[in-house]
Amino acid sequence: MHVSINSFANKNRIHGGWKGRLRKATALSVSPAEMVSLPGAVRAPCLCCLKGKDQFDNLEKHTQWGIDVLEKYIKFVKERTEIELSYAKQLRNLSKKYQPKKNSKEEEEYRYTSTRAFLATLNEMNDYAGQHEVISENMTSLITGELTRYVQELKQERKSHFHDGRKAQQHIETCWKQLEASKRRFERDCKEADRAQQYFEKMDADINVTKADVEKARQQAQLRHQMAEDSKAEYSSTLQKFNSEQHEHYYTHIPNIFQKIQEMEERRIVRIGESMKTFAEVDRQVIPIIGKCLDEITKAAESVDHKNDSQMVIEAFKSGFEPPGDVEFEDFTQPMKRTVSETSLSNSRGDGKAEPKFGSKSKGKLWPFIKKNKLSLKLGAGPEDFSNLPPEQRRKKLQQKVDELNKDIQKELDQRDALTKMKDVYIKNPQMGDAASVDHRLAELAQNIEKLRLEVQKFEGWLAEVEGRLPARGEQPRRQSGMYEPQHPAAVNSCAQDRESPDGSYTEEQSQETEMKVPATDFDDEFDDEEPLPTIGTCKALYTFEGQNEGTISVAEGEMLYVIEEDKGDGWTRIRRNEDEEGYVPTSYVEVYLDKNAKGAMTYI
Repeated sequence: MHVSINSFANKNRIHGGWKGRLRKATALSVSPAEMVSLPGAVRAPCLCCLKGKDQFDNLEKHTQWGIDVLEKYIKFVKERTEIELSYAKQLRNLSKKYQPKKNSKEEEEYRYTSTRAFLATLNEMNDYAGQHEVISENMTSLITGELTRYVQELKQERKSHFHDGRKAQQHIETCWKQLEASKRRFERDCKEADRAQQYFEKMDADINVTKADVEKARQQAQLRHQMAEDSKAEYSSTLQKFNSEQHEHYYTHIPNIFQKIQEMEERRIVRIGESMKTFAEVDRQVIPIIGKCLDEITKAAESVDHKNDSQMVIEAFKSGFEPPGDVEFEDFTQPMKRTVSETSLSNSRGDGKAEPKFGSKSKGKLWPFIKKNKLSLKLGAGPEDFSNLPPEQRRKKLQQKVDELNKDIQKELDQRDALTKMKDVYIKNPQMGDAASVDHRLAELAQNIEKLRLEVQKFEGWLAEVEGRLPARGEQPRRQSGMYEPQHPAAVNSCAQDRESPDGSYTEEQSQETEMKVPATDFDDEFDDEEPLPTIGTCKALYTFEGQNEGTISVAEGEMLYVIEEDKGDGWTRIRRNEDEEGYVPTSYVEVYLDKNAKGAMTYI
């Protein structure tokens, strides 16, 4: 609508137009801006309506609650893993606590089937504890670690979505404020135009006012009407823009943001469900192995054989004595010589002794019931040849002692061989060490070996005596230590002395001494026609080594070879390149990878 005031005559039309419309608007208590009618225009919602439709605060609280639930579940799984580790540690400590100590009496007790079954149970419990460690490790890697990373990503995604939502909300609020400012400006200009029109009509009706003043008032009214028209056009444009932005906000931007938040929340729900499923699968995966552990425990329990254990007890404690015969009646009314039953225990080992005289107290007592011998056994105060033990048990103790001494001799021989090899290397390569530095140690080893061999000969003599295989004087002994080469032939005197204790305990007599001569054997014969040493691992040359001396082999840096003999403390490792080339190289020049199954396997770097 365009207002045109060309002459005073048009004032009635002007008056009838704006004034009538303004008065109508005033009567209806509606602002002039709300009287504007535009094609396709909709009534703008109020700001409180926008706030009522905004659900960002509720969604923000709900998504934060979802993250809190996820973090709570992570904490739950973490505490479960700590419990599993603690339980596994306690199981291992329990198994270790009841394991038999090496070289102790407890270790000997585990030869019975019942104690072996208990030992198998301890070993299986150790494996059982390992499965709980596997549960802890898998839960940590598959659940705790994964969910912790996912929570960080979820927080970043949530922050981004709500940032976009707040940004869109701020934009629509800015557009609303612009619309409100344009609306108030249009309303203000309409009121100014109304006042200017009223002032012009007043001046036009006053006959005392000059024509110039009337013309000035008319121009002012026309200017105000033009400003009202411009404000109207601006308000209309702003309203259209706001409606477009509002439609875009509520039908495009906000739904997209809400859709992303919904997808994010659904992924969180799916993820926590999958984690709970993994929680169960981790336990289920170890059930077969745990079942095998329990099956092995059951199998060990079923292997318990009471008959076998009883027989082992009999074998361990049988004395070898013949049951004593009947005790004869001694008639003290007759001055006659009394004799003791030849089958009695007190006389079974006293052949060749004078019979007790009349009126004397018999020293013969039943050996198994002597308290003094029991006490001496308990305190470990028995003689070196175990003569305080019954024949069968004495034989076992002597055999065990011989075996232990043979093992000690073998250890000393290994050390001597290693030092001898080192000395040869030092002789051939003086720059690597002084050959004389090992002479003192070699002499000590030789003395130790000699002492141990004498000990072996002594115990073998006692053992032969117990077994009834002691040869006559001057005869070749049937039992000898053929494993080792004696440095000097030595005679071993059998302990055929009177061992009768004051209380009549077990005694043995030998009227003469018997020498045990062990012929010397060539120790090196054991190595004649020996087969090639097997490969026990591989090695990689770290540096180039020029093997110029006898027994050594040259290697190039980075070369891979086979190990056939590991370092025995002399600083040299024996290697093989092929069937025809083998020799020694310094251990520090190679990196050795020994087979795990090889005895004493270890890695030198």
